[in-house]
Amino acid sequence: MHATLPLLKKTDFPALERRTTETLQVNLGYTCNQSCLHCHVNAGPTRTEQMSLENIGRVLDYLRASGVRQLDLTGGAPEMNPHFRWLVSEARALGVTVMDRCNLTILSEPGYETLAAFLAGEGVRITASLPCYMEDNVDHQRGNGVFQRSIAALQALNALGYGQPGSALELNLVFNPQGPSLPPPQGALEAAYRDHLGTDFGIVFTRLLTLANMPIQRFGSTLISRGQFNTYMRLLRDAHHDDNLDAVMCRSLLSVDWEGHVYDCDFNQMLGLPLRVDGQVRPHLSQLIGRDLAGQPITVMDHCYGCTAGQGSSCGGALN
Repeated sequence: MHATLPLLKKTDFPALERRTTETLQVNLGYTCNQSCLHCHVNAGPTRTEQMSLENIGRVLDYLRASGVRQLDLTGGAPEMNPHFRWLVSEARALGVTVMDRCNLTILSEPGYETLAAFLAGEGVRITASLPCYMEDNVDHQRGNGVFQRSIAALQALNALGYGQPGSALELNLVFNPQGPSLPPPQGALEAAYRDHLGTDFGIVFTRLLTLANMPIQRFGSTLISRGQFNTYMRLLRDAHHDDNLDAVMCRSLLSVDWEGHVYDCDFNQMLGLPLRVDGQVRPHLSQLIGRDLAGQPITVMDHCYGCTAGQGSSCGGALN
């Protein structure tokens, strides 16, 4: 795999500072039942890295002490961590809102047949990858048969109440472009998703989130192999909007890797660019319990233009 970090270090991206932390995003491991082309984590079935029960305990310690009330669980497939359900139940008992970044096909894997009902029972917010409403495009990006399995999963979630009008069970879908281009306007694309998924499959959902592909890990390496890396970076830089700087996720989010080390965002985590706190590099979450990080500098490099290009892009979708 081609390393993209050396190509991102030289940057003129604007300096940023952290604000009060509102969301703790935790990567529970790189094991996944899929190997998607756009994956910035390089997750897959052969990856074995998983967060330990001890570090999951530190996550709960942090939530108890910090007042942070949003827990964003990601991976890989976060549900494949053997302690996933325990963490969810304990966090919900603390009054914390839990988001599961679900790839949908995990719901039909052997051994996970009761997962959807568990998520509904705990009131977990589901943010589900569905990079297109067309079968060929989804299968090209995520693997043969993924689209039909995803549709079946969405129908099962709808049957449990997810995404239904007036339901407290939130079901958000995530769009990623097929290649080195920016996402289209989120509002118009959401309307198209609602039309196609509703008409063809009877599926409803809460909202659509559009995310730009980051030039790192598997996607970044693919760009280099195809000679498209520099062109894509020019696209991101030329589409930068200063207005998006105020809402980028790194200002109010902490990203934790499977070993418990902390970063400004998930993308910095994948590049090995750790959070810096008062000169301390690569702190562990256990060292930040009770710490207010507001005012601390954010580590930025050229990939940060992926979050400020066009409508902007974050873990919560478009910024404007």
